Amino acid sequence: MTEGFRLAPPKAAAMIEALRGLGYSTAAALADIIDNSIAAQAKHINISFHWAGKNSRISILDDGNGMDAVHLDKAMRLGEKSPLDARDPHDLGRYGLGLKTASFSQSRCLTVASKKDDSLTTLRWDLDVLAQSPDDGWRLLEGTTPGSENYLSPLQKAKNGTFVLWEKLDRIFTPGFTEQHLLDLIDGVERHLAMVFHRYISSLRNNLRITINGKPVAPWDPFLSSHTSTWCSPIEKITYEGGTAEIQCFVLPHKDRLDTKTFESAAGPDGWTSQQGFYVYRNERLLVAGGWLGLGHGRTWTREESHRLARIRLDIPNTADAAWKIDIRKSKARPPASIRPKLTRLAEDARSRARRVFAHRGQKVSYKKESLQQAWVTEKFSGGIRYRLDENHPAIYAVLESAGNLLPQIKAMLRIVEETVPVQRIWLDTAEEKETPRTEFLAHPQEQVAEVLQILFIDLTQRRGKSPLQAKQMLSQTVPFQNYPALIASLSDD
Repeated sequence: MTEGFRLAPPKAAAMIEALRGLGYSTAAALADIIDNSIAAQAKHINISFHWAGKNSRISILDDGNGMDAVHLDKAMRLGEKSPLDARDPHDLGRYGLGLKTASFSQSRCLTVASKKDDSLTTLRWDLDVLAQSPDDGWRLLEGTTPGSENYLSPLQKAKNGTFVLWEKLDRIFTPGFTEQHLLDLIDGVERHLAMVFHRYISSLRNNLRITINGKPVAPWDPFLSSHTSTWCSPIEKITYEGGTAEIQCFVLPHKDRLDTKTFESAAGPDGWTSQQGFYVYRNERLLVAGGWLGLGHGRTWTREESHRLARIRLDIPNTADAAWKIDIRKSKARPPASIRPKLTRLAEDARSRARRVFAHRGQKVSYKKESLQQAWVTEKFSGGIRYRLDENHPAIYAVLESAGNLLPQIKAMLRIVEETVPVQRIWLDTAEEKETPRTEFLAHPQEQVAEVLQILFIDLTQRRGKSPLQAKQMLSQTVPFQNYPALIASLSDD
């Protein structure tokens, strides 16, 4: 018995209006258009923003291979390609929807003109025309909107290439949107594209130029890979059911090791704290910029100030889209279960290194923490943790040994200091100022460090009977004086 069925095509106007809500930003939508230009082997892509109030428009022109009439017709249809189809290894697409959904998310009228071997074809979608149609058909229009023919003039001069035009920008030019808002939007788009396509722009092999209103977009390297103080791990390869992933971890330099311009640039489009974590690339195109991909022990790691210097490059092939749950907007990814433990281990190491650099303000630490005489020690008890002054620290020990009748008062004073450590204030200041407080004499001239060292040196040699060599050895293993070996070497009991 043959099972009955009926055809149930979606209503064109209703379907496209629904697709407009996928959540593209303007920058992400333009990145999707650029993907198509790169796939067409374009070497120059120019985005133009034209301010004309409610009649403003955005266009994208590339010098790629172009499309003939048949291929443009297919490119303008929704769902022409299945995401299950085999793709070229260098293809940046997957769902066959990017051109349309990205464009509809920003505009009500999409025109695409393409030229191949001097033959020009132009098609357009107009959502207002679909909404006013007497039927539910998918009316793909030929030619430009009446009055917009001249906008195609840059393409008419070329032999090959594609021109994408967004008109009726109702999702961008909302009531109250001014020319200054447009300029701010352009700045945000530039920062986003500089990040997403930085490997294409900086690669001599790809030789790609992206311009906005004729101005070149400069690549933004999230990893400061050319800076001498950036730490990077060896590249690791992980083979799994989706193919082979490549991972390399980076810890960026502390603010103290960067000039102002580099520090501000390295913060990225969303700032230092937001930009920490994994950078997931597919065919060198950035999909995910920061975040910890739902990894962690027990609970998911969150973006914290202490880990903001950790950034991890993760490359996946375009055969891994299903395994990584890549969405239509190419903005989310989730690692498959089989490689989560390995990624967690690598990320944990990078986070630990980043935390040390953040806490030590970029100082190179060449000693073992356990070998140092700390001024503060941590005590764990059933109620949590607390901090205590270590009475064996040379400075504290010297005072207690010489206190005499004042010993009870001094111990009471030290106890008050211990019980009033401004933990919350320190935590808030670190979060608000986005850097660790200056400690270990970093905010003071070396003359002050030398003065304190000399007092302790005399106490060790004259009162406690240590030899000058023993005293210097003790001080070199005492916090915070381990950072000042030259001052210790110059000490004298004369």
